[in-house]
Amino acid sequence: MRSLDAIIVGAGPAGLACAVTMRAAGLGVTVLEKADSVGAVWRRHYDRLHLHTDRNRSGLPGMAMPKAYPTYPSRAQMVEYLESYAARFDIRPVFGTTVSRIRRDGSHWCADANGSPLTAPVVVVATGIADAPYRPSWPGLELYRGAVVHSSEYRNPAPYQGKRVLVVGFGNSGGEIALDLANAGIDAALAVRSTVQILPRELLGFPILAWAILYRRLPARLVDFINAPILRLAIGRIEDLGLRRAAKGPRQMVEEDGRVPLIDIGTLDKIRDGAIKVRGGIDRLTSDGVIFSDGSSEKFDAIILATGFRPDLRQLMPDVEGVFDRHGMPLVTGKATAAPGLYFCGQITSPTGQLREIGIEAQGIADSAKAYAALLGERYPAVNS
Repeated sequence: MRSLDAIIVGAGPAGLACAVTMRAAGLGVTVLEKADSVGAVWRRHYDRLHLHTDRNRSGLPGMAMPKAYPTYPSRAQMVEYLESYAARFDIRPVFGTTVSRIRRDGSHWCADANGSPLTAPVVVVATGIADAPYRPSWPGLELYRGAVVHSSEYRNPAPYQGKRVLVVGFGNSGGEIALDLANAGIDAALAVRSTVQILPRELLGFPILAWAILYRRLPARLVDFINAPILRLAIGRIEDLGLRRAAKGPRQMVEEDGRVPLIDIGTLDKIRDGAIKVRGGIDRLTSDGVIFSDGSSEKFDAIILATGFRPDLRQLMPDVEGVFDRHGMPLVTGKATAAPGLYFCGQITSPTGQLREIGIEAQGIADSAKAYAALLGERYPAVNS
């Protein structure tokens, strides 16, 4: 058994950012990644994906995104950026390493990695929120003869040519996949069970993220009240499209429910012109289609579940108490938890942009971890600039 200063689980944006900030704080770190490359989740996203946050506010600590990138970089550019980031700071994750359990071992933490225990006073869980697909079930699912895939398995419209496709869910993945299908001339419909909120990608010529950052210190209800009139003008009456507007505003929805509003990049226009149909929630499936909650039925050749992700981190550390909510999500991220030396980074949805928040959290974790290590009697010299 060998001892380390800090263990970071995950080599996505959060894991890499923490590695950089913690090294700068004088901590020696090792990054464990179950895949064979950095940014593994980003490599699996659908082809047409672009960031919803602008390039200038999406860089990780110490390295801005290249100016040659467009305002909203593509999935491929994000992967390229993560590779360049790891190379620039000489972050060399231990790939092909699955952490099956994290447990307390005296004053240290022990990570069971591929059957070999690694110990350190600090451990950071940076596995992300998009690595545990949620697949709902309905009566009749076993009878349905078409393909049912999760959005994490969708790549592009090619396999769906000539088919009728139902996309379940009205988050950003659902809206974009339906748009992708419609742009390819595929008969697409969206099953929307709940009330929704929609934001434009830009408002008055500025990225919507800029507005979220501007109002970040104000209470969510006040922000939503201030923004409601101009958002209604920008988006229009979604009720005319068969959608129901949520009583909670976009900011309140994110903070209280963890639900991210749809950032519209063309989905609403396709709904307006009929290329994307809007349907209600699903009641049950038949052998060749769906019966909706209003009693109507339609035939579909394939169903794509844009139903999000539900990581339950209690499976990773079943003996740790006081750090998770009832769903197994961290109570806090980016700061010290109730378990000394344990941190989470990027595990909670942020209204001001996930990548931007990851950078802020990574710096906070580095400062806190350094102070915690000092309390344990492990002194780290200041880093020369």
